[in-house]
Amino acid sequence: MILSFFIFVAMHSNLNYSLQSSNSFNIKASCSHIYFPSTLAELQQLPELSAEHFYILGEGSNTLFVEPQAPIIIQPKFNGINILEQDDHFIVTVGAAENWHELVCFCLEQGINGLENLALIPGSVGAAPVQNIGAYGVEFADYCQEVQWYEFASKSMHSLANQACDFSYRDSIFKQERYNKGLITQVTFKFPKVWQANLSYAGLDVLTKDSTAKQVMEKVIALRSSKLPDPKALPNAGSFFKNPVVSAADFVQLQQQYPNMPHYPQPNSQVKLAAGWLIDQAGLKGFRHQQVGVHQQQALVLVNYGSELGGDIVSLAKYIQRQVADKFSISLIPEVRMITEQGERSFSSLRDVNPIGHCVDSKATNGKNND
Repeated sequence: MILSFFIFVAMHSNLNYSLQSSNSFNIKASCSHIYFPSTLAELQQLPELSAEHFYILGEGSNTLFVEPQAPIIIQPKFNGINILEQDDHFIVTVGAAENWHELVCFCLEQGINGLENLALIPGSVGAAPVQNIGAYGVEFADYCQEVQWYEFASKSMHSLANQACDFSYRDSIFKQERYNKGLITQVTFKFPKVWQANLSYAGLDVLTKDSTAKQVMEKVIALRSSKLPDPKALPNAGSFFKNPVVSAADFVQLQQQYPNMPHYPQPNSQVKLAAGWLIDQAGLKGFRHQQVGVHQQQALVLVNYGSELGGDIVSLAKYIQRQVADKFSISLIPEVRMITEQGERSFSSLRDVNPIGHCVDSKATNGKNND
């Protein structure tokens, strides 16, 4: 069986383009130029760009525009899905601009299982390998066969097999050696026909071992919907911070003080902790400062109640970072990408223009502002 749904549209560009509807935080920002390439020829027509002054944008669900002016934006428009059925597995090739959750639903409709634990993760398919997205015990890397990547310098395509992508927790070669040296145009997955539900993660362990992939997906959607606000109703970027990983020795000390601390053993004698739990224990769930705050049901989610300034989210995140560090001696690192006029910057390098003072009551009551 071969199904193909590839779509190509002519590249276009815009000047002084508003990005407010292109980021899930609904932050007001604009860029001088934005390009929408959808073919190799159009990629080769892109102007020479300094790596410091452009940003590759997907759906903006993991992006915070820190300043009102953004750098030059490239937003690839490679669409389409191709399915190749073989004896014991499916090969699925997907354009980078396809929506991730829609891909998950489409695969299950075609009888292709594997991505159900990753349902309802916002963003595009092309962004998934960059971050190596993961949820409920499954990561993108588990099913990725190869990534098609366009290199700016040589103006040519490269095929990177799974191992060459150096996938790790919320990381990949696209955030390291190949960062800003090219962009992803499509991704190829390999799904074995022999499938077994992955129910190892808390929340899914209530399902029976004979649950179908559709039942797993429905449970994942229910769990995520109960915790994560809809960005269209309450602007946010999903999980704002990475779950920190500590040494086994450090965890033993923490567990002595906090016996109920959620934890997940990792390779190399490390332990992953739950960032949301740490923020909650620091008394910040439901915290609100002016027009930004911490979600009342999921402390890992920062929400925008009406601010147009990315700097307000930065100040909130730095305040959370300080409070958690003071209580647990653990440094939280954002997984949301920070974009300035000069391009992407590390969170630690950003100025806290309007710092939230230590005198602020960290426990908001009934959604009231804390100034």
